[in-house]
Amino acid sequence: MTPPLLQLDRVSLTASLGNRPLLTDISFQLHPGDRCALLGASGSGKTQLLRLCNRLNEASSGQIRFDGRSLQDWPVQQYRQTATLVLQESSLLGQSVERAIAYPLELRGLKPAIVQQRVNHWCDRLKLSSEWMRKTEAQLSVGQRQWVAIARALATEPKLLLLDEPTSALDAGRSDRLVRVLTDLAATGTAIVFVTHQFDVARAFANRLLYLRDGQLDRDVPADGVDWEALKTEVIEAERQQAAEWE
Repeated sequence: MTPPLLQLDRVSLTASLGNRPLLTDISFQLHPGDRCALLGASGSGKTQLLRLCNRLNEASSGQIRFDGRSLQDWPVQQYRQTATLVLQESSLLGQSVERAIAYPLELRGLKPAIVQQRVNHWCDRLKLSSEWMRKTEAQLSVGQRQWVAIARALATEPKLLLLDEPTSALDAGRSDRLVRVLTDLAATGTAIVFVTHQFDVARAFANRLLYLRDGQLDRDVPADGVDWEALKTEVIEAERQQAAEWE
């Protein structure tokens, strides 16, 4: 087996206010080409885990290694050029769609011809309309902004791609296309972690399930052995209990 790309060893995260544990003793490894669905009830720590893996948060304890090096040894900007996070609501920073996709590539010092080639390639893969290219985020719907943010991340061709509810505002057709594109990308060696509440999308995409319960990694199993309907029922029940506690 190839060496792990990302390795978490007993990683915990505590809230800065109130000293409340958000994640506790999380350990797992990601290898190139992994397609992981990260599932769990709301509040289980999924987004916090993605933020840790992108260094938007720093672990309170434990060790995270990427490509054989401690995450602390990576300059943050350099690390994020190879480990990319797409948040559920991503900003285009006031730029046009075309500039937003090209900008991270320009920051790397890529030649203009290569930048344009990458932009064209990934816009074509996602069937991103040429009519969008001069629009700003204020002129796009929530789903369109989400689609552009995904295109921007894919154009960087990262080793690790972290996606937080990337299909939450997409129609079924675009969700299906994204699953196909990401599956192809993983086949080239990119490791992908995909947070979603859409179990049909997770089932279509994943070859592995990471399941969080109350900030702990409850399951790390091959996706083909998962009873998806039972898992969906489990998550719905956990969220029902959470709602009842607030009443």
